[in-house]
Amino acid sequence: GNNMNEKLKKVIIETTPKRNVLKNMIKAFLIGGLICAIAEIINFGILYFFDIEKDIASIYTVIIMIFLGAFSTGLGLYDRLGQFAGCGTIIPITGFANSMTSSALESKSEGLILGIITNVFKLAGSVIVTGVLCGVIIGTIRYLVGI
Repeated sequence: GNNMNEKLKKVIIETTPKRNVLKNMIKAFLIGGLICAIAEIINFGILYFFDIEKDIASIYTVIIMIFLGAFSTGLGLYDRLGQFAGCGTIIPITGFANSMTSSALESKSEGLILGIITNVFKLAGSVIVTGVLCGVIIGTIRYLVGI
């Protein structure tokens, strides 16, 4: 009875791996910052080498970051980086591309239509729905208030 529960708790405490929270936070901060720094370097390079507006350069930067996130996921690099950095790789653009690409790769054996196309938004779908819903609600409030 009670003695068994005590032994079970002791085994769980002894076998549960210890997490170094500070070390994990530092790794997440550094890798997340590195991804953002890469995006800033790409954005700066586009602005420096091409004569385009800042808003257009930002759009190109987003497209390039989505490509890099998806491509590195396809090569298996983004997942390994995520294992090392934890939540540092859940940056909106590359993390979103990673979730979509992972879902597609996971279901490729089921075929193009029933596998990839139907499962590509499996993880990202809830994010898209929530974003659209919040946009509709906030847009309606702004319309009604007259901002």
